[in-house]
Amino acid sequence: MSHIDCDICIIGAGSGGLSVAAGAAQMGARVVLIEKGEMGGDCLNSGCVPSKALLAAAKQAHAMTKGAEMGITPVTPEIDFAAVKDHVARTIATIAPVDSQERFEGFGITVIREHARFTSPDEMQAGDTTIKARRFVLATGSRPLVPPIDGIENTPYLTNETIFALRERPRHLLVIGGGPIGIEMAQAHRRLGCEVTVIEGAKALGKDDPELAGHLLTRLRAEGIRIEEDAKVTAVSGREGAITVRTEKGDFEGTHLLMAVGRQVVTDGLGLDVAHVKHDRRGITVGEDLRSETNRRVYAVGDAAGGLMFTHVAGYHAGVIIRSMLFSLPSKAKTAHIPWATYTDPGLAQVGLTEAQAREKHGDALKVIRMEYDENDRAIAEGRTLGMLKLMAVKGRPVGATILGANADDLIGVWAIAISSGLKLSKIAGAVLPYPSLGEINKRAAGNYFSASLFDNEWVKTAVRAVQRWIP
Repeated sequence: MSHIDCDICIIGAGSGGLSVAAGAAQMGARVVLIEKGEMGGDCLNSGCVPSKALLAAAKQAHAMTKGAEMGITPVTPEIDFAAVKDHVARTIATIAPVDSQERFEGFGITVIREHARFTSPDEMQAGDTTIKARRFVLATGSRPLVPPIDGIENTPYLTNETIFALRERPRHLLVIGGGPIGIEMAQAHRRLGCEVTVIEGAKALGKDDPELAGHLLTRLRAEGIRIEEDAKVTAVSGREGAITVRTEKGDFEGTHLLMAVGRQVVTDGLGLDVAHVKHDRRGITVGEDLRSETNRRVYAVGDAAGGLMFTHVAGYHAGVIIRSMLFSLPSKAKTAHIPWATYTDPGLAQVGLTEAQAREKHGDALKVIRMEYDENDRAIAEGRTLGMLKLMAVKGRPVGATILGANADDLIGVWAIAISSGLKLSKIAGAVLPYPSLGEINKRAAGNYFSASLFDNEWVKTAVRAVQRWIP
């Protein structure tokens, strides 16, 4: 049994853990990084990266079926499903070196590829190594949640951890779960030639703005995706090639089943009770500083912290705790400026308050500005006019934004920055942007906030007439 003393011991080599490790080591801390699975975590190997690669292939296939209005004769693409999965694998392999063990060992980090568990409040064991650290960072991430549905233990099913290895195209994919993962995989597989049925027990995309989510679901249904809402699943049965999902609205039959009902934080086997680290099914119990409330040596980031489950949140958390751990500076994690996106076509993105949340919080002080994509010259030129920006503003500052449309995931960044920095809408309205660009949607929405006070104001008109009459 070997022994290591270090400043920081990190468990989990996903986005949060890798960001903490790289930052801390390069600023002089002695760092141990422990990962029992693949370097890069869920995002690289079975989440963000492979799903976006699959969606890109599906978008390319779909584009071949369109274009008649631009003088391009549509064709039916020949899809080699196994080759599509090769593209997914190549994408992962191309990015993998950035997250590799070799790269992080190059920073002077000790990387241990074993399962880790606490043996005391200030010590862990990983394989045949004990690690004593001044501080620990739990960046253990999450795994697919598979609820105890009747028959699930005897029915073959896929999750995001297994679906990207499937090389034979499903004839009919049944998706249980109408959240972002389920909806993204539904559109990708439909465009790659599969029949797809989404089964959701409540409302699909239920955490997003219902108005714009509704427009997106209408578009997906028009592509041939069957989306059944308020269909609570009661049982599943069958074998590969013949799956039945029983719901309160009836039975649905398909060839393959994807479980996409949510995520479950990974905390089992860590010996948290031995370390006096309070936790529950949502994750580690932490304060705004992401520090354990019961063991001040322990921090949690990303999914393990029990909040928003996004890769970019884990990276953000890393910056928060680095300031605290390395420089003993007060640092708190906030959520009001955190954006998220569903990477469908068109995309759906959100930051800050939805319209309903903003009305509840701000009442009559709220002003909602809508900017349609069909009023943007670039969107018209490219035939991508389905979409809308909905901007929530109070006293000249944005408090939330929802975007449905092309490049929604990129356009939402302006509003994330604006909310984070308290930027006034006048600054965005006054920006000079390239023409024509989709970014003008943001600029025009900000400008529209002031339209009524400028163009429908008799005092303004009187002042303008006076200047024109009396001032040379």
